[in-house]
Amino acid sequence: MKPNQKTKILFVLPSLVPGGAERVISFVANNIDRDIFDPVLVIAGFNKDNAYDVSKTNTIYLKKSRILTAIPFIITTISRLKPDIVVSSISHVNTAMSIISPLFRKTKFIGRESTVLSKRKNEKKPRKWSPAYFLPDGFKNLDKLICQSQDMAEDMIKNYNVPKEKTFVINNPISSLPIIKKNRQRIGQKRFITVGRLTEVKGYERILEILSKLKTPFIYTIIGNGNLKEQIFNKAKELEIEKKIIHIEFSNELNKHFSENDIFLQGSYVEGFPNAVLESCVVGTPVIAFNAPGGTKEIITNGVNGYIVENEQEFLEKLNEEKVWDPKIVRESVYKKFNSDKILKEYEDLFIGVLKNNSLSFKH
Repeated sequence: MKPNQKTKILFVLPSLVPGGAERVISFVANNIDRDIFDPVLVIAGFNKDNAYDVSKTNTIYLKKSRILTAIPFIITTISRLKPDIVVSSISHVNTAMSIISPLFRKTKFIGRESTVLSKRKNEKKPRKWSPAYFLPDGFKNLDKLICQSQDMAEDMIKNYNVPKEKTFVINNPISSLPIIKKNRQRIGQKRFITVGRLTEVKGYERILEILSKLKTPFIYTIIGNGNLKEQIFNKAKELEIEKKIIHIEFSNELNKHFSENDIFLQGSYVEGFPNAVLESCVVGTPVIAFNAPGGTKEIITNGVNGYIVENEQEFLEKLNEEKVWDPKIVRESVYKKFNSDKILKEYEDLFIGVLKNNSLSFKH
């Protein structure tokens, strides 16, 4: 790269539908320092699915429904634009970029992992023609692998043959600061909320079991959809708490919902870096979560913005606790660690460092 020339980065995603990887990568691409970087978003999918603001970023839609069918066009795009760096996110996309990276020796390839891969429940086995079939060596040609949490980095090192010196931990950023909730103590009926896919890994059924034992009146709002919807709500009927549940399949007003509730409940068995937990804390609503692999314990500080619990009995005890939470303290606890300026700088430092062949490695 010539002196004073901007670093060209291609960010590769399957789509811009609502999702954690899509939110973070589109935010980084749209807000990265334009004096230093020239970002381009390459989306395998379609413009009509776009859920995020990428107005400041040159965005190329390949109009393909799968990464597999988009690979030839991604190769053509890289050949034409000759980027200094290609950044991808989500396991199968990272694997695809690892496979094609030997074609572009002058380009650095950086993946961003979205979950603690070995701990995922209910994942379908990859088809033989899927890039994910090449795991556990699917990341071997990447120059760096961004992990959202320490647990994720350790999982990549231990179970997917990623060298320690190639892993780099960058948490997800707080991409917006909504109005903070009012500091009030609710009398009588408590209000709880969970936002997430209705799948086994999210642990809804164990939350329902806990709530069925709660003596105080409550309303539980679930926002999300998924293949376990029928099973989850049959469980609620079985436990005779279905009338206490409000279900919303999708909402563009999550901050409003977080604000209206007293506590966010996370039942997950594993998480990458749970954006909904972070967003709840940003509004000022604390979280009770199980101690599970992933980034939740990097967000939650016991007694400050919620609790990490070890079992269902402890979860129930914390629900019964009459603690008054200060929304300002809940927000500040996460803002100082995950504000966008801090996280963007970590991305920018990584991109600059990988081109200088700096020894950027696993952060302890």
